[in-house]
Amino acid sequence: MSDAARHATPDELEAGLDQLRAAPRDEGVVELIVRRPSEDAREVVEEAELDLVDGLVGDNWLARGRSGGRPANPDAQLTVMNVRATALIAGDRARWPLAGDQLYVELDLSDEHLPPGTRLAVGSAVIEVTAEPHTGCAKFSERFGLDALKFVNSPAGSALNARGINARVVQAGTVRVGDAIRRL
Repeated sequence: MSDAARHATPDELEAGLDQLRAAPRDEGVVELIVRRPSEDAREVVEEAELDLVDGLVGDNWLARGRSGGRPANPDAQLTVMNVRATALIAGDRARWPLAGDQLYVELDLSDEHLPPGTRLAVGSAVIEVTAEPHTGCAKFSERFGLDALKFVNSPAGSALNARGINARVVQAGTVRVGDAIRRL
């Protein structure tokens, strides 16, 4: 999976806002599941277990923790990104896992639609949107360009959660590519 690719221009990113706003609101689909077994490693899987303690089983979220040796943040146990935003920013589907999220879904993830505390059924699991912001970082900028980072952190990008949302598992279960994801 190569990081090298043409980056979307500010005009291209801005032109994609209406498509992001048109994402399904009540029920969507899981399009991609990515496990991160170690830093910068990605495993695309068809099925994953979501666990109350470990998050996405086999992912390094819990072991990795946070900077400064701090323990993992339970409000950032699972990351979810809208596939329309991913396609706009990353382009080719082969580059989507580089965003570093675990679930890529066809669903409106905006603050307006999914405020913190909202629960989502995904496969046989239930996750809850947390208030922890999911913003672009230096790695995101390296992979997709500074314009993409500015876009996801702009007022419009932030309102749509173009960079995605953080969530925690509140009911363990299995999620598969093609499963529905719906607001409870």
